[in-house]
Parts: sequence; structure tokens; C-alpha cells
Amino acid sequence: MSESPERPDTPAGRGTSVLDGATGWEPLSGGAAHDVQRVRLADGRPAVVKRTPTPPHSPPGMFALEAAGRRALSELGGVNTPEVYEVAEHHLVLAALAPRPDTDRYWEETGRTVARLHSVQGSTFGWSADGWLGLLPQRNKQTGDGHEFFATHRLLRYATEPKVQQALDSTDLTRLERICQRLPELIPPAPAVLTHGDLWRNNLIATDQGIPVLIDPAVHWNWAEADISMIYSIDRPPEPFFAAYEEAACLQPGWRDRTDLLNLREQLSFLAHFGTDAPDWIRDTKAVLRKYG
Repeated sequence: MSESPERPDTPAGRGTSVLDGATGWEPLSGGAAHDVQRVRLADGRPAVVKRTPTPPHSPPGMFALEAAGRRALSELGGVNTPEVYEVAEHHLVLAALAPRPDTDRYWEETGRTVARLHSVQGSTFGWSADGWLGLLPQRNKQTGDGHEFFATHRLLRYATEPKVQQALDSTDLTRLERICQRLPELIPPAPAVLTHGDLWRNNLIATDQGIPVLIDPAVHWNWAEADISMIYSIDRPPEPFFAAYEEAACLQPGWRDRTDLLNLREQLSFLAHFGTDAPDWIRDTKAVLRKYG
């Protein structure tokens, strides 16, 4: 373990940071877009610091929006999220929690937790403000039409990103447009529910007692299947998670067959970040586009 090589930025309107005097900076594995480290604060509390590598700096307001999303998950969705110790322009400081226990009991409880989140229905798809997914804006313009929302703001939204245009050819993009036109045939109607928005295995951790905790949200109102498609498609948890979720949430028949289509949003987002540096993702994205387009 080593000291952090750079002093953290301080929150707006404050002269000090909770990271002043923090020691024991230790890198943690996690998402692809941010640098995450575990530290011990000067008062002895263990904490996790999420920062964007320099360059680039995190876009203005990114971490404030993430903190607001955590509050929405907790206050509206009734799920556990880490306590926020500090929000600054280029970092977020959270209470450190425990590693995820890889037991059937934990996964069953996590399935019920996500089902409880998805039981909260909204009147429209989207959110009251745009957010972030990784280092790119997440478009959350509100609409009452789930197919229109998913097509426009979760799929076509990435078609104009430079790295997507480098990774996919004109045939691929035409297939994407065709898929968006066909969405009402391919995805059954469903209500807008409160979703985590970036629900994959690494965003599930636990308290010391093994109670599930959700981190790193990109909160918005969407189809429940859109959330489930990501966790089913990327580093899939064991079956007790899905069995407990289905028992509590009653997903529509055939949901497993639709996960590759709905997870196209995540594939396009990944390409928008990494482009031709992600050949496996390009291959898999093209396969989905051929299958449905």
C-alpha cells in the first residue's frame, strides 16, 4: 500500500476534505471508467474513494448526480447503498463495505432486493435529469413510450459516438436502426420501474452481516428486463439470484431469450468508450445486430 500521489480536490464551498490526512491508499478492482481506492480516513474510518484518472477529469457534476442516484435507490427503492462521506467535483468518498459473500443465501437475498427495487413503478420512462454511464452522458428524456425511450435514448443514442462509428460499419448501423423500428415486435410492453441502470455483478457488495448493498448506479425509470439483461449477460451470478428474483417479481415468459437484445445497450456503451480496443465486444455486438436486424 502507498500514499496517494496527489491531494484530492475539496468540495465546493469548503476549505477541507475528509481525505485530508487519509492513509493506506490501496487500489481496488472495479469498473473500467474510474480509479477506485480503499483508504483509512484521519478519524480511523475505512472508506472508498472513486475518482476519474487524470486525464481525463470527470465531467462536471458527475459525482453529485451519482450521489443523488444512490439516495433514490435507498429512499424510493428501499435498498441499501453505501453512506456518502463526501462529494467533490472529481471524487466521491463512500463508506467502505465488505466483500460480497459468494453463497446461495446472499444471492437469493440479492435477487429479492433487486425485485423490490423493480416493484417501484414510475409514470414515465427516463429521469428528471440526464446522468452518466461511465464517462459518457446517459440521456434520460422522459416519455410514456418504453419502446421509443429504449430505441432513442439507449440504442440509437450511441450510433453517433465516434468510437462506435469506428468499430461498426454502415451495415451494422443499418441493422441497429432496423432493430429499433422492430422493438415493439421484439420486446413485450411493460411498465416503467425504478432501475439501477448499471446492474452487473461488481456493483453488488455487502455489509459485514452479508446484507446486499448496491453501488455505482445510473438510476432511471425503465423496463425491469433492461436491468436484468445486464446482470444475466455479464459475469452472470449463480441461479439462486434469478430464481429468487423471478419468485418475487414474476418476469414475463421468455425473458432469458431477450437478454442479448436488451444488453445491446451495454455493448454499444462499451464500444463508445473503447471502440476498436475491444475486439471481443465488437464481435459480440455484430452478432446481436445480425441476429435481430
